Order: sequence, then C-alpha cells, then structure tokens
Amino acid sequence: MTIGPMCHYCGCREIPLIKEFIAEHEAITDLAGDAVRALDAGDREGARTLVERMAVLLLAHWAGEERGLFAVMRENEEYTAYVDALAAEHRELAAFLARLDLGSDAQRAEFVRAVDELHDHIAKEEDGLFPASLTELTGEQWDRSIDAWRAVHSR
Repeated sequence: MTIGPMCHYCGCREIPLIKEFIAEHEAITDLAGDAVRALDAGDREGARTLVERMAVLLLAHWAGEERGLFAVMRENEEYTAYVDALAAEHRELAAFLARLDLGSDAQRAEFVRAVDELHDHIAKEEDGLFPASLTELTGEQWDRSIDAWRAVHSR
C-alpha cells in the first residue's frame, strides 16, 4: 500500500501519543540541523557531540514507535509493508550513525544526505502513517501503543 501526503488537519496531531512522536521528531531534527551547521562551521567535535545526542534520542524514539504504533499497525496487513519499510529505514540510519566518522569528508557529506533522508522519513510518518492510524486503530490498540511508548521512556 502507498500512503500519500495528507494534510495537517485530520486531527491525528491531537492524539497524545502522536504529539509525543512529533515532539521527538522535532528534537531529533533540531539536533541534526545543529550538527550540520557545526560541520559547516568546521566544528567536528561539536557536531560529534550533537550526533551522539541525536542517536540516543533516535534509539528511544524508534523503540517507542516500533514496539507500539508500528506493531499495532502491522496487525492490518494493508500497512505491513509500509511499516516494515519505515522500520528498515530506522535500521539503516542506526547502522550508519554507529559507523559515522566525521573526520572523513565523504562521511560528513553522507551525514548531510542522511539528515535530508531523515526529513523524508519523518514526512512518511507524520503525513502518512500517523493520519492513517487515526482511522485504523481501535481504543485498545491505542492503549497498547501508548503503553509501549511509556515503557520505553520510563527507563
């Protein structure tokens, strides 16, 4: 299934869990943007610190998404491939960040591309998956999703 762009008026952004995911997206993209700007300024150490903070936030964010919302959306086979592709993008970025060497010109350029791809990934969630979840999930599925997010974030 392909989930296309949707408006920001469907109401999904008022769901407490979706608000949390969007806040996490904003914190992560702020760190990513700061890291790119640090690299542009020649501050590799500052960029490295920002990337490390970004990676920590991403791992918790992904765990909350994957154990909760992604898991319940997969219960509808119509969304399985879409959710699986998003999870694969999580793994790809995690692997890249784990081996990132900001001392390498090529790796710095690849990081900038990865940040652009992260923005595209977030759009797939915020403009596709999140609005779809609003109409697809039952109250019990929302409860399981938020419980999974809380379990990850209570550590």
